Amino acid sequence: MEEEAEKLKELQKEVEKRMNMSPPPGNAGPEIMSIEEKMEADARSVYVGNEDSGATAEELEAHFRGCGSVNRVTILCDKFSGHPKGLACIEFSDKESVRTSVALDESLFRGRQIKVIPKRTHRPGFSTTDRGFPRARRRARTTNDNRPRSRFYSGFNSRPPGRVYRGRARATSRYSPY
Repeated sequence: MEEEAEKLKELQKEVEKRMNMSPPPGNAGPEIMSIEEKMEADARSVYVGNEDSGATAEELEAHFRGCGSVNRVTILCDKFSGHPKGLACIEFSDKESVRTSVALDESLFRGRQIKVIPKRTHRPGFSTTDRGFPRARRRARTTNDNRPRSRFYSGFNSRPPGRVYRGRARATSRYSPY
């Protein structure tokens, strides 16, 4: 019984040693790139649209192999269903390959005419749908007695201050047919 307890303690010490050890430097997890590195990688990449959803990374790599050496092929998938969207990004080893791959725009790939354009870098804070005004509603300006000032009708206010008409279902002291 004592021997088993000693073996158990030794096993626990081994497990603790393994857990406290740092992972090897070659396999430290996903690398975090700086903004400059991302911009440089995007300058060497192209966006491929309207590609067949059944296409594989190997087929895309074979199609673009004539443009230069391919570092990475990323096929974009729907995050809910996991099915491919028909979009892909291809990263090359040099910027000259991007120029030659743009020549494959409107070429046929698996019976479909694909769209090839240079990849743009996403910049946080810049929106393509910015309409030039804030989305939040602004508070109305108030007068000296802290009542909102109407933009269109200044003067007589039909509702007494402090009372809000909420429809016919509420018990109110006045009648309003509208």
